[in-house]
Amino acid sequence: MLNSGIVMRNFKLTVEYDGSAYCGWQRQDNGVSIQQVLEEAIEKITGRKVSLIGSGRTDAGVHALNQVGSFRCDTKLPVDKIFLGVNSVLPPDIVVKKLEERADDFHALRDAKSKIYVYKIFNQKLRPALGRHYFWHVRYPLDIAKMKKAAKYLPGTHDFSCFCATGTDVKDRVRTIVGIEIKTPEDGLIEIKVESHGFLKYMVRNIVGTLVEVGRGKREPEEMKTIIESKNRNIAGATAPACGLFLKEVKY
Repeated sequence: MLNSGIVMRNFKLTVEYDGSAYCGWQRQDNGVSIQQVLEEAIEKITGRKVSLIGSGRTDAGVHALNQVGSFRCDTKLPVDKIFLGVNSVLPPDIVVKKLEERADDFHALRDAKSKIYVYKIFNQKLRPALGRHYFWHVRYPLDIAKMKKAAKYLPGTHDFSCFCATGTDVKDRVRTIVGIEIKTPEDGLIEIKVESHGFLKYMVRNIVGTLVEVGRGKREPEEMKTIIESKNRNIAGATAPACGLFLKEVKY
């Protein structure tokens, strides 16, 4: 209980955003972040400065369908008023899809069990003018069967140093990939879905870049096992562009 007699409340929000214009989720000195815009919107409606905790960081240019955040605030405003108010002051490329009050111990980052990312590739020779901010255009034909074969080596618990961004200071690079799925929902579109308990920086994009090299015939599917065992970033493929990556779901 605060001196004002107002109880500190804990909120969970689910947010969708187009990351094209932002430097990523986390506040940074070199640009505008999703976290910053949301915190400023919440302050504008509640009159309170808040610290928004995300389920994880998305990098510059990466999108989210269902990012989850939590924040504590001593506002008396009802949830629906905050929800409508925040959305009314957010820019068009960010929207809060859901806002709910949660138990005091809920924490968007610590309580997350796994996350699902989806990477979208547009695989046709001609570069499309529309939608280019939401997929990676690969004009070379890709062998989906070979990509699926290579992807079978990824599930399980491994040291994924080979797919970790160069220069990252994270020491423990062991992660568990729960599953990976490659689909072609419509002509020319390839979707690669990856679920893990935790991801390294650029991990999904580096996996996708390697799978594309397999699909182009530049690598054999069996090389994926060697790449993982090498723990060497230089052995794996190039980093796929940020624009094709979406945080699809956070599981609790």
